[in-house]
Amino acid sequence: MRILLVGAGGVGGAFAAIAARRDFFEAIVVADYDLARAERAASVDARFTAAQIDASSAESVSALCRAHRITHVMNAVDPVFDMPVFEGAFAAGADYLDMAMSLSQPHPETPYETTGVKLGDEQFAVAAEWEAAGRLALVGMGVEPGLSDVFARYAADHLFSEIDELGTRDGANLVVTDDDGNEIFAPSFSMWTTIEECLNPPVIWEKDRGWFTTPPFSEPEVFDFPEGIGPVECVNVEHEEVLLMPRWVDCRRATFKYGLGEEFITILKVLHTLGLDRTDKVRVKGVEVSPRDVVAAVLPDPATVGPRMTGKTCAGLWVTGTGKDGAPRSTYLYHVVDNAWSMAEYGHQCVVWQTAVNPVIALELLATGAWKGAGVLGPEAFDAVPFLDLLSAYGSPWGQREQEAS
Repeated sequence: MRILLVGAGGVGGAFAAIAARRDFFEAIVVADYDLARAERAASVDARFTAAQIDASSAESVSALCRAHRITHVMNAVDPVFDMPVFEGAFAAGADYLDMAMSLSQPHPETPYETTGVKLGDEQFAVAAEWEAAGRLALVGMGVEPGLSDVFARYAADHLFSEIDELGTRDGANLVVTDDDGNEIFAPSFSMWTTIEECLNPPVIWEKDRGWFTTPPFSEPEVFDFPEGIGPVECVNVEHEEVLLMPRWVDCRRATFKYGLGEEFITILKVLHTLGLDRTDKVRVKGVEVSPRDVVAAVLPDPATVGPRMTGKTCAGLWVTGTGKDGAPRSTYLYHVVDNAWSMAEYGHQCVVWQTAVNPVIALELLATGAWKGAGVLGPEAFDAVPFLDLLSAYGSPWGQREQEAS
């Protein structure tokens, strides 16, 4: 296996650090628009080389694939670049993985009721072409989407005879401080992506209704997260799980709620009110700039906040329905990462590490043949047990908690 890693930011750097400890691949080319950043990420292993790439150009991606005899393209850049990376991999005859799917477009007339272009629609539209070519595009293979989708497959196969709801619930108690120890606003993940998914209309799926949307931050609920994180208010957010899970797992409802917190929600609403969430460029003193790019640029780089961060992050899936024994069941499948552990063990903060470990595991399963397939597939299309076993073998075990009836 010869891997092209597109993107050497926070998640890309963590991916490189995790993969460096494994032996399932022959070589990894770490590529970024910023060659120096790619070189830093590639320096952790002699099997890695660095390259410059323009992720907005399918031709740039395919040319680099051909030059290095790439078999698998790992997309670790913002989802605005998904389609050129996806198309470049296909043109070069390589398999493809990403952690976020092609972007959505809200319905022009009823955005908070009806879906427009959904997350992943552009990729699923060409699924038959990938399948006919014998190529695999494994989409949504980060932590969220990704691990929760694996949990959905596991729940359906091993825990439940009927599933009422697949409810992804993510939360954290992370705190970032400045040099004087004062708490500051510093998102632990790409601000560009966070704005995109939090301000778009959230999507919900119901068996008798299909996919539909609601207003941002709708249906708040308090969810008690494990391992000391505790209660966090979660709200509906647009996310790929809801677009993936019903395609392969039989359920009556699929939702995604994220623990953003009051401060974060207020900031996002202000950015929207001021038009600073816009991606189209505006002219400022003779220079064309995207307001959202400016917001992302002035905030701390998520890859650098690890040393000033404390706390834990939790990704998980709350499944309700009927157990294999015929009795009602409510189970939370989860994965918690402590920032102190990921920084000490890998030198990367917990959110990017938790995101990056999942595609490394997926690539290892593809390399060994434990996972195989063709077309555009989500994690739900594969056996969950080998994945969860490897997650524990990588030193970061998952958990399972029975919930009280709500």
